[in-house]
Amino acid sequence: MPEKLVDIRNLEISFGEGSKKFTAVKNANFFINKGETFSLVGESGSGKTTIARAIVGLNETSAGEIIFEGKRINTRLSKAEKGNLIQKIQMIFQDPAASLNERATVDYIISEGLYNFKLYKDEEERRQKVREIIEKVGLLPEHLTRYPHEFSGGQRQRIGIARTLVMNPEFIIADEPISALDVSVRAQVLNLLKEIQRENGMTYLFIAHDLSVVRFISDRIAVIHQGVIVEIAETEELFHHPIHPYTKSLLSAVPIPDPILERQKELVVYDPNQHDYTVDKPQMFEIKPNHFIWANQEEIKKYQQELL
Repeated sequence: MPEKLVDIRNLEISFGEGSKKFTAVKNANFFINKGETFSLVGESGSGKTTIARAIVGLNETSAGEIIFEGKRINTRLSKAEKGNLIQKIQMIFQDPAASLNERATVDYIISEGLYNFKLYKDEEERRQKVREIIEKVGLLPEHLTRYPHEFSGGQRQRIGIARTLVMNPEFIIADEPISALDVSVRAQVLNLLKEIQRENGMTYLFIAHDLSVVRFISDRIAVIHQGVIVEIAETEELFHHPIHPYTKSLLSAVPIPDPILERQKELVVYDPNQHDYTVDKPQMFEIKPNHFIWANQEEIKKYQQELL
């Protein structure tokens, strides 16, 4: 059996209190195995980044558990435990321009984590680590003396990836890392992430709104709608046998490269009102091996009939 690195159980994340309380994520249940790429897909505002920020401790949780390496981390932690988690869990942010300090050189940006956690013996070792990582992401050592504004969007994202990798983490959360990049650069960054995973056995949580992107990089995919995870399956299983109506709607919106087929395809419009959960409450159900669906008993029977 694969070893679970991250386990999310009945997670709820809400903001505000009383009548102003807004629940952004509810009943989130999924796990991420060591060495795999698990993708979280949904439209803007569905709660993808909210979950990611909760895992790294930037968002507080109102219920449920976040388990990392067998230990609950959404609870009060000591300073040493927090430091250990920061080293092991790193994040690549969506906007490479906003996530880099414009007044710092590339050398300092990449070294900041090394400085904060004293992850080097002497100055020579620090320089060596930074040089190795900058070359690994496809940049040159002479770029280290420059500032972020002197680089293109793709190069800035590579700097962000280098800053993450230099910490030698076990788990990387990539929050829409290619959405701000040109199409020609996206493939380069995705290939770089896959190459790093092969070399280091890295585990990724990859967040995106585009299913066609995650198909290339993911082992398993979770589809989220308005804070609720509605379907989880292995990548090809999800693409070939989607079950939840919202997943079918997302898949129908994926562009087809052939213009004739693109004009002929029918878009599936998802209507949340088709679900009646007033009495018969929904739950996460394993409808096929490793294929989970958010549904109530009546819907489960209907989906099972469709599978026959």
